[in-house]
Amino acid sequence: MQITVKTNEKKVRAALRKKGKDVDKSLKRALSRTAQEGINIIQDRTEDGKGYKSGAFKGYSEKYAKFRRKKGRGKKVDLQFTGRMLGSMTSKADKKKANIFFTRATEAKKAAMNNKTRPFFGFSKKEETLLGNVFFRNIK
Repeated sequence: MQITVKTNEKKVRAALRKKGKDVDKSLKRALSRTAQEGINIIQDRTEDGKGYKSGAFKGYSEKYAKFRRKKGRGKKVDLQFTGRMLGSMTSKADKKKANIFFTRATEAKKAAMNNKTRPFFGFSKKEETLLGNVFFRNIK
């Protein structure tokens, strides 16, 4: 038995192309929202003085702690002296991937140095699962 389906090929192609664009937009939007949630996670966790690998950050050196006190800053290790480093974190997404990065080179350099001694720029397995849920919730 043979079945032949007659369709308007032009309409089908146009519909697929349109759906393709919608899928691309949906992926980009979902990745963008996921990246923003990633930034929120990093900023909130860092403000609480925690890294993504080993819990609480190791303390500041005595010399640096003294310098912070002199400048009116607390001794809580939250990687924020002026707030510019974490404030310069942003994201960019396309239909395939999203990147979280620092907008200013000086802040990126600071972040790289801080990340060596107090790993903050990344995600734990639990956070990755949460971000996966954010992605799938935003895909439409």
